[in-house]
Amino acid sequence: MITYDKFFIGGQWVTPVGRGTLDVFHSADAKLMGRIPEGAAEDTEAAISAALKARDTWAATPPAERAAYLRKIAAGLKARTADLANVMTGETGMPIKLVRAIQVGGPVYHWNKYAELAETFEFEARVGNSLVVREPVGVVGAITPWNYPLNQITLKVAPALAAGCTVVLKPSEVAPFNAFILAEVIAEAGLPAGVFNLVTGLGPVVGEVLARHPDVDMVSFTGSTRAGKRVSEVASQTVKRVALELGGKSASVVLDDADLAAAVKGTLNACYLNSGQTCSAHTRMLVPASRYEEVKALAKEAVARFTLGDPREETTRLGPLASAAQRERVQTYIRKGLAEGAELIAGGDTVPEGFESGFFVQPTVLGRVAPDATVAQEEIFGPVLSIITYEDEADAVRIANDSIYGLGGGVWSGDEARAVRVARQIRTGQVDINGGEFNVQAPFGGFKQSGHGRENGVYGFEEFLEYKSLQFKSVKS
Repeated sequence: MITYDKFFIGGQWVTPVGRGTLDVFHSADAKLMGRIPEGAAEDTEAAISAALKARDTWAATPPAERAAYLRKIAAGLKARTADLANVMTGETGMPIKLVRAIQVGGPVYHWNKYAELAETFEFEARVGNSLVVREPVGVVGAITPWNYPLNQITLKVAPALAAGCTVVLKPSEVAPFNAFILAEVIAEAGLPAGVFNLVTGLGPVVGEVLARHPDVDMVSFTGSTRAGKRVSEVASQTVKRVALELGGKSASVVLDDADLAAAVKGTLNACYLNSGQTCSAHTRMLVPASRYEEVKALAKEAVARFTLGDPREETTRLGPLASAAQRERVQTYIRKGLAEGAELIAGGDTVPEGFESGFFVQPTVLGRVAPDATVAQEEIFGPVLSIITYEDEADAVRIANDSIYGLGGGVWSGDEARAVRVARQIRTGQVDINGGEFNVQAPFGGFKQSGHGRENGVYGFEEFLEYKSLQFKSVKS
């Protein structure tokens, strides 16, 4: 039983104003993992006040000193790898082998990388008779999701701190324990009081205060498009900067000259990572109508290799979903897809045999899905792939772009130049060419209702900086 009963505010562990608690359940067996405090508006306001108090001093701290703190935090997280892996396996359902590499290894890398950026970034430059400087935006409210919890926290908090901002973090109540471990590491690293603050609670309470409070200069939010719209609406009242990384319905476009076996395998891998609980998951596979039966056979064969298992076991490839609510959501979508005429190629909406106690869903493939079907248009956030057929290249591009989202995607072709040509026509933030690997230094973010702003590398760092120009009187000869 993991129990946290205090918030980290102003460099201290403080007792919450409210007495409410929130339960956290293990994804593999639905048993109670532990409890966290349910923050009130007053708790959030106290955290904002602490961040405001520390803002100017931290902004004036030399970048090299800020970098030194970030490296201490990276080392502290690495030392807590076992603890972090155990809690995030339970919180998210991702198999522990992948958790260590992605959910822990990724954040450790990013904390170190942002330390390096703080030291090497050019914060000022002469432009004509002006000195253009980059300054920290100020107090940042970071609101993060449950699917890649520590990674999304890191991609907000690490660059914000490196840039000279102070932070109030509200992690997801579904996956909060990793955030408390981070706070413990930050406390041990000796980060000055108020630079980082942690308050847990519900979005309509803690999140709303962060979005509307006049002393918060920026909100960085990752989550659903519906919640992102609310953040934007509330934040607009104080005209603060808002960065949004929202939903996705990414298309994997398989052209007629592609290696079909590689394309099907690669698309399923991109769809089922983290049991489909990935915003950029390739959940629509677009294939030539004339090759549908070949693709169907390949998909049925490939999906059989995604065997379910307890995420705590080293050999498990596909784990459960994060919560009972998420399991019900995914099952409902599968039923909706079949009711609207999709062909069931693999999986289904029933609880997989032998996995009744956890939040498990069968890896599912739906065939002959209409481009305007619910499962082709709405984000499911589970291991469900929809196969959609097209007539020609132009039709494929049209279908790929027929979405309110624009976060990820892929193009498969035997001709790389052709794949690039098609990729350039797809309105989305990232496109993988023939299974290209994710690049943690490339910008990550979306078009349309997938949000605005970018994460990763220098692009994520610059989100937390403002421009200021100092003009000098020109000397005339």
